[in-house]
Amino acid sequence: MSMTASAPPAAALKSAPTGPTQSARLHLDGMTCASCVARAERVLARLPGVAEARVNLASETAEVRFDAPASLGQMAEALDAAGYPARKAVIDLSVEGMTCAACTGRVERVLKAQPGVIGAVANLATRRAQVEVFEGGADAAALAGAVTRAGFAAAPLSEAAPEAARDAEYRRLVRDTWIAGILTLPVFITEMGGHLVPAFHHWLYGLVGQGPIWTMQFILATAVMFGPGLRFFRKGLPALMRGAPDMNSLVAVGTLAAWSYSVVALFLPRLLPEGAQAVYFEAAAVIVALILLGRTLEARARGQAGAAIARLVGLQPRTALVEGEAGAVETPIEAIRVGDLLRVRPGERIPLDGEVEAGQSAVDESMLTGEALPVGKAPGDAVTGGTINTTGGLRVRVTKIGKDTVLAQIIAMVEQAQATKLPVQAMVDRVTLWFVPVVMALAVLTVAVWLLLGPGLGPALVAGVSVLIIACPCAMGLATPVSIIVGTGRAAELGVLFRRGEALQRLSSIRTMAFDKTGTLTEGRPVVVEMHPTSAHALRLVAAVEAGSEHPLAQAILTAAAERGIDLPEAEGFTAVPGHGAEATVEGQRVAVGAARMFAPGGTGEFDALADRMAERGATPVFYAVDGRVMGVIGIADRLKPTAAAAVAALRGMGLSPAMITGDAARVAAHIGAEAGIDAIRAEVLPAGKVDAVRAMGQGGDGAGVAFVGDGINDAPALAAAEVGVAMGTGTDVALETAEVVLMRGDPMAAVTAVRVSRAIMRNIRQNLFWAFGYNAALIPVAAGVLVPFGGPQLSPMLAAGAMALSSVFVLTNALRLRFIRPAGA
Repeated sequence: MSMTASAPPAAALKSAPTGPTQSARLHLDGMTCASCVARAERVLARLPGVAEARVNLASETAEVRFDAPASLGQMAEALDAAGYPARKAVIDLSVEGMTCAACTGRVERVLKAQPGVIGAVANLATRRAQVEVFEGGADAAALAGAVTRAGFAAAPLSEAAPEAARDAEYRRLVRDTWIAGILTLPVFITEMGGHLVPAFHHWLYGLVGQGPIWTMQFILATAVMFGPGLRFFRKGLPALMRGAPDMNSLVAVGTLAAWSYSVVALFLPRLLPEGAQAVYFEAAAVIVALILLGRTLEARARGQAGAAIARLVGLQPRTALVEGEAGAVETPIEAIRVGDLLRVRPGERIPLDGEVEAGQSAVDESMLTGEALPVGKAPGDAVTGGTINTTGGLRVRVTKIGKDTVLAQIIAMVEQAQATKLPVQAMVDRVTLWFVPVVMALAVLTVAVWLLLGPGLGPALVAGVSVLIIACPCAMGLATPVSIIVGTGRAAELGVLFRRGEALQRLSSIRTMAFDKTGTLTEGRPVVVEMHPTSAHALRLVAAVEAGSEHPLAQAILTAAAERGIDLPEAEGFTAVPGHGAEATVEGQRVAVGAARMFAPGGTGEFDALADRMAERGATPVFYAVDGRVMGVIGIADRLKPTAAAAVAALRGMGLSPAMITGDAARVAAHIGAEAGIDAIRAEVLPAGKVDAVRAMGQGGDGAGVAFVGDGINDAPALAAAEVGVAMGTGTDVALETAEVVLMRGDPMAAVTAVRVSRAIMRNIRQNLFWAFGYNAALIPVAAGVLVPFGGPQLSPMLAAGAMALSSVFVLTNALRLRFIRPAGA
């Protein structure tokens, strides 16, 4: 969609517009015929304010001219209801200069006011803004320009180098903090040294005199304020003039008030009442130095918070050895194409996703799965870019490049989750929208009350400045996003990917975790667990027949024969009996393999008791006969995964109720459930029935409070119905797309890790919010002096600056603890 100022001739309009007319182009989905065109045009034309609507089937676009009260949002809703949704796109911007929650709110408001923008989310921790637009409807450069004009440095992410920009900003902060500290130190010593050692004050003022000392303080404090501290004025004062004050505004007004009062006391003392002629240069200088120190520590911690993404990005090599006619040539990753043959030497990272064409090795896939043991790879096996080839040389045929690789998708998932605003953030946004204006009003009120009570202008000014400086919306703005960034990054390192950030909050409050059986709690590949009678010769005959079958049970028998090193004879006259079994002639004998119904009634009689015991133990009995006589029975089972029982026990220990929903037979499900320690079992359930089962387990019959863990196509409806869908990364693409949480390894214990991570993140967010709100609720009144009439303390502006700076550092440091979350079972 594109927005233009041009308009067709007035005669082309169905009605004359009464206000400024806009033109828009919407790209539509679902357009298949001329009737679609007519219907879409009618839907748009019926909206009040739409002057003209023309839909083009070939280009699948709608050209619309409209004025108030029509809006692009209304058009999109109407088209969506009609079955022709307008396509949307996401533009990412790098935004520098956001320092508190008020800044993110202003960035979001500026972006939402731009033509073609549906919504916008600014993230203080990542210094990014994610803008949802109608496809083609907003230009990234124009959006960045609007944000820049609002007082921030913005650029389209594709054109920006956010890491380099953050590094440069951090270096500037370090430099300016050192400069401010060095210049402030003499001011602080000459003014505050006397409070610590009165004799020092008398000696210094007697030696030099008050005038020269105050003049020196003025020179150094002015250099601090309008040197390293100039950033606060450049951003804070224009924001104040626009009626949208932020944290910079508080610092600018507070330090400027202290400095201005001191300048008057130094150069125009007669303008002040007797006894009010005091200077506060040390307060202004120390405030700037301490807040710069706080921002430096904050920038360092923010960089550590995003380290997980940086590590993921760093997993992919920048070059690879591509084999061609001239031999292996080192080639940039960007120049490699699907189908290229790569040479991967021992100890190197595999550059891109591919398939082993030659060679054998063991590959360390811990960066994907968290599993420490390398996985054997041979020709035909898939390998993933970023994993480490450990022992042997491999030749790998590239199957995926760019954003299609597993590593790129993981990074995209983590970034998407990190950019999410959780529901808990809505309350924070409402508070921070009014926080700074309220603080400024409280500062004015504080000064007025102190003046009315009579202590004088100096103490009143000190109290007002303290209120301005102590307030810290930065901590509130960082409380949620920095925890999400650190937590989701750590989760990715543990093999847990949150595809949607909201799942973080919901997963932490679930009460029931329901598992699919096959491939989730069990290995997902049947194996022979018992055979009666045990006979290598019999297994040889049976496996020869099953060599012609593709049934999973047949594969289990073939695997058992291969593991025992049995050579299979040729089978002739193979016949499959659907739903029953198969038979063939092997070495002149007619061998039949299958379920009891494969044979004549009563033909399995002597083995029926054995078969029943197998079924009770969760195995499927398979009978075999030679020349019409049943000779034995083989038990085939899908074994429980080694960690399944421990995972169920861990969930119970966390206060959750484990459950199992499966389409398998009730006896098999009961046996697996007993092995795993699960009492709540729904067996013989069809895919549609899994949805009903999930909803029935939830609070109110709607799936609320239930997480479902699955891996198959038949699990997709249940994954969507549950409050949180959790997919095994070893599962199908449909399951992965439907789920909100992806476990990169097929280990039930990873589901426990996911819950542990989500709870840790939400606990961390609550701690941060409690600190951020509690800090302001407690210290703003103290800074205003409410305790002074009762003999209590009043914070000086310097202490207020130190507390304010440390509040953000506390929030960041607390969030960084999430880097040490350990996986379940560790």
